[in-house]
Amino acid sequence: MAPPKFMGLSGRPLSLAVSTVATTGFLLFGYDQGVMSGIISAKAFNDMFEATRDNSTMQGTVTAIYEIGCLFGAMFMLSFGDLLGRRKGIILGAVVMILGVIIQVTAQSNATPLAQFIVGRVVTGVGNGLNTATIPTYQAECSKTTNRGLLICIEGGVIAFGTLIAYWVDYGCSFASADMSWRFPIAFQCIFGLVVMTMFFLPESPRWLLTHERYEDAERVIAALRGYEQNSQETAWERDIILDSIRASGHVGQKSTPYRALFTNGKTQHFRRMLLGASSQLMQQVGGCNAVIYYFPILFETSITPGDHNLALLMGGVNMIVYSIFATASWFLIERVGRRKLFLWGTVGQCVSMVITFACLIPGSPAAAKGAAVGLFTYIASFGATWLPLPWLYPAEVNPIKTRAKANAVSTCTNWLFNFLIVMVTPIMVSNIGWGTYLFFAIVNACFLPIIYFFYPETAGRSLEEIDIIFAKGFVEKMSYVQAAKELPLLTEEQVEQEAIKYGLIDTAAHGGGLKGVDAGTVHNAPSEKEDESTSQSRENVVEEGPLGTSEKANR
Repeated sequence: MAPPKFMGLSGRPLSLAVSTVATTGFLLFGYDQGVMSGIISAKAFNDMFEATRDNSTMQGTVTAIYEIGCLFGAMFMLSFGDLLGRRKGIILGAVVMILGVIIQVTAQSNATPLAQFIVGRVVTGVGNGLNTATIPTYQAECSKTTNRGLLICIEGGVIAFGTLIAYWVDYGCSFASADMSWRFPIAFQCIFGLVVMTMFFLPESPRWLLTHERYEDAERVIAALRGYEQNSQETAWERDIILDSIRASGHVGQKSTPYRALFTNGKTQHFRRMLLGASSQLMQQVGGCNAVIYYFPILFETSITPGDHNLALLMGGVNMIVYSIFATASWFLIERVGRRKLFLWGTVGQCVSMVITFACLIPGSPAAAKGAAVGLFTYIASFGATWLPLPWLYPAEVNPIKTRAKANAVSTCTNWLFNFLIVMVTPIMVSNIGWGTYLFFAIVNACFLPIIYFFYPETAGRSLEEIDIIFAKGFVEKMSYVQAAKELPLLTEEQVEQEAIKYGLIDTAAHGGGLKGVDAGTVHNAPSEKEDESTSQSRENVVEEGPLGTSEKANR
């Protein structure tokens, strides 16, 4: 019997299609992140939207209001993501983004163009918030352990390529007619949105299907993604490992994870893991990345080449080429070097770059200002290779299956909240304190180092279920979770089940060897010294006939 198919594809081709659509979602994210950089201070744009002319506060507002929309989109997925599902969430995000683009580009001078443009920016942001809160989780849950980090890193890395495309489209259109110079760059992103909408033909996450007790659908998706026959032992193994993880987290019978589950600890350490993911997104933003990405032409024109808008745009495009080149470096380093070292190396690189930038701006001379340009280039290189993709990968894999959707949405909300803050205040900071802006970001980056060193466990090469074991080991053996990750060897699927039993995550394994009629569901949550609230309810075990023809024992 041949493997099941989606879009006529199975195995590696289907996995590639899933990754391509997911990656295009982040390409769209990067494009929209960079498209305003060459438009916001352009004469044609300022002529249409008079309030933005030579007004750093209004420029910051028009640019940053997009992040508020992204925050609303991420909050929507926080509330409804578990019920909506990964696939529908991504499709909805693409549709909303295209709607927002249409609102922006149809603004007319004889009406209230700025208000319409701002509304369009917010709507586009909502769509992007839906996508960025969902795509990393979807990719993580559909990927193999061996390439999960690479695939999500590629997603994060193409943000740089999207921004690169935006910068050069902006530059090319700056030589076109007044309307074309800003309408076309904004409208161009619809192409990426249409590609993302092909998610309609792709499968749902198998882990989401299993949490909703759609066992046959999940088996079909697992078999299609891996190229197995649906009734094969390999399909049953992967299904049962996921079921163990679901039951260990207390997700049995719950269509949506309650918010209180995010704030529990015990062996599953939901709260700590949510904080790890959210803090990575916070640090990405307050480290100054968007001060450089959104406003490089303005920073360049204000501090380095006063009055030369064309050169500022051109150097912004060159900067994005550097950004994209170094973003690809993470693709080759992420599994070899690991998450922790890349976080640490990137932080050091960003800190040193900001020191170079502010030190070279202090003298106020044109010659010294060239050194500041070098600092901005080395900053974007360090960021692109490390902090660009990592905060999208880390929350998607460090959080357990029960809270993954909601915790990842919290991380994305954190990203957009602080993204808005930095994008809003950067032009004001540059106008008022000049080189002090870069001193501020240098100090902030230096503060990241102890947090990462002492609190961020390594997750490279681990299955999502192995990461659960790391936190259970740290809790039970009362050691740091960083140390637990170092001590725990890489595990096979059989060993994951054994370790889950050892640390009390489950009582017995769910594996049924792919044979019908075998008891594959005698797993339930083992009580711990500090149980999750969501799993410390009455433990009356009810035996019922499951949809796979197996006797399942579920917590009620």
